[in-house]
Amino acid sequence: QVQLVESGGGLVQAGGSLRLSCAASGHTFSFSSYSMGWFRQAPGKEREFVAGITQSGGSTWYADSVKGRFTISRDNAKNTVYLQMNSLKPEDTAVYYCAAVRILTTWTTRNMDYWGQGTQVTVSS
Repeated sequence: QVQLVESGGGLVQAGGSLRLSCAASGHTFSFSSYSMGWFRQAPGKEREFVAGITQSGGSTWYADSVKGRFTISRDNAKNTVYLQMNSLKPEDTAVYYCAAVRILTTWTTRNMDYWGQGTQVTVSS
């Protein structure tokens, strides 16, 4: 019943930008009741936290590696969370996953309640 669908990934040169979207749906899912986050997983590495945002968008969190380059935002009227990625680097190459959490404790993979299928982001040098 709950579905998170990412879009916006693709190939981009270093220094370029991409905007990822995650659309949520499902009658059991009240989007505005969930904090939303973005995680990523590069080849040979564990899934890692990238950015998070609270239910109304009042607070945000970022991994040190993306701070100042990425911006997370949400539009509760559209049940959508976004990740604006600027000044992309080859090390940003990964599958990016959208996640939802009802009760936010820490931004770790095991604490997330729902996951999207992921979208590939590839940054060339």
